[in-house]
Amino acid sequence: MKRRAVVTLIGAAAAWALAVRAQRSDRLRRIGWLEQGHANDPIIQARIAAVMRELEQLGWVVGRNLQIDYRYGVTSFEMAKQLGAELLNLSPNVILCAGSPGVKTLQQATSTVPIIFILVAEPVDQGFVQSLSHPGGNITGFAYLERTIGATWLALLTEIAPGVKHVAFVFSPKAAPYAHFYYETAQTAAGKMGVQLDIKPVNEPGDFEPILAQIGPNGGAIFNADAFIDNNLRAAVDLSERYRVPAIYGGGGSAAKSGLITYNLDILAQFRQTAPYLDRILKGENPADLPVQQPTKFQYVINLKAAKTLGLAVPLTMQMTADEVIE
Repeated sequence: MKRRAVVTLIGAAAAWALAVRAQRSDRLRRIGWLEQGHANDPIIQARIAAVMRELEQLGWVVGRNLQIDYRYGVTSFEMAKQLGAELLNLSPNVILCAGSPGVKTLQQATSTVPIIFILVAEPVDQGFVQSLSHPGGNITGFAYLERTIGATWLALLTEIAPGVKHVAFVFSPKAAPYAHFYYETAQTAAGKMGVQLDIKPVNEPGDFEPILAQIGPNGGAIFNADAFIDNNLRAAVDLSERYRVPAIYGGGGSAAKSGLITYNLDILAQFRQTAPYLDRILKGENPADLPVQQPTKFQYVINLKAAKTLGLAVPLTMQMTADEVIE
């Protein structure tokens, strides 16, 4: 073969290889994931695995046509600002964001990058979307618990522990700027039930013990559904047991199952639901056209061992309606 022909073939082959590489690059999509929990938390890893399985069924495979960049531990606006900026600098096609602090900071930082939120309470009232059916802008997602959950938590706590007349509502202001939605409905219900409800903000794990130690006889506690409480749930459960305080936990972590009672949405199921929205946005759909989804599946767990330790007899009606009863 003549030298010119060989050079021509080599040049053609190189051009073809560049073209294929360009096509692969064009197909590669990037997701930023802003997470409240810690990277080594089994609960967080289970969420990631669940979403990945759903995405793979939709044709998205990390390393082939998808890249995911994670940032963990977003439990305050300060952390959200820092880690959100890091993700935006990576030019993602969409960001999956867990929790209100992250969504708020991303909303302030970009009006163009699509954002799918999850674990966000009352997204309309917080100003993240225009309406549930027509979000508008670059943000949509999956709503967290409705505000009436505060009253529900109080009702369940006083049903399982009818002697409780003084309840501490424990929450993190930094992680849960939405907490007032919940404790306001709990306060309204408490007034009708003859129960005193005290609002107890916490900023450090060490804040739990004084609250539980000082609550006194006939006291109980509601631990809010927020990232700070979830990340320190083991301490909350252990201290409630030490001070013999009947408590209900809004978080869905495994540690909560050691406590008396938990009531929350099925968070893992809701994370799975994010995959189709990620898929649709990665394929070019506008988040403004994707309605905000409301929670549909809840988890209600009673621990009979914890009840026995507290000297409580759990009504059969409660056991029959619970999703799980731990012996």
